Amino acid sequence: MSELTFRRAVAADLPTLVAMLADDVLGQARERAEDPLPREYLDGFAAIDADPKQLLLVAERDGIPAGMLQLTVIPGISHLGAWRCQIEGVRVASSARGQGIGQAMMRHALDIARERGCRIVQLTTNKSRADAKRFYEQLGFEPAHEGMKLTFV
Repeated sequence: MSELTFRRAVAADLPTLVAMLADDVLGQARERAEDPLPREYLDGFAAIDADPKQLLLVAERDGIPAGMLQLTVIPGISHLGAWRCQIEGVRVASSARGQGIGQAMMRHALDIARERGCRIVQLTTNKSRADAKRFYEQLGFEPAHEGMKLTFV
């Protein structure tokens, strides 16, 4: 098996990345992996790509995206002005699961967070994703807070 590499996403990756987001029960209900993609995905990507505090990271094997996540660096004043890293949208392509890609991708993201001066790394996972919760706990994350969301439709 060839080496896993990491890179910043490019617009041409969007169909594959959206397909990863749509490839589970929760994603099927909220994503639209259509051809052509809805304009909102292109606009969202453009905003992420233009912001130096954002990184849409792609894990790639043999030139094919195998995983993705979004990393956001957030300045703050709590915790003595600690910067935080928020990790969202962690996905591994269904054809590549069980190969350690998720763990390698997360470790790479944690290294980036350290390099960018973050002292706290946080993420959320849907309460229905028991396997994801175990995965993050194995990486050292603790369920320290109760997350809440409000979605505008």
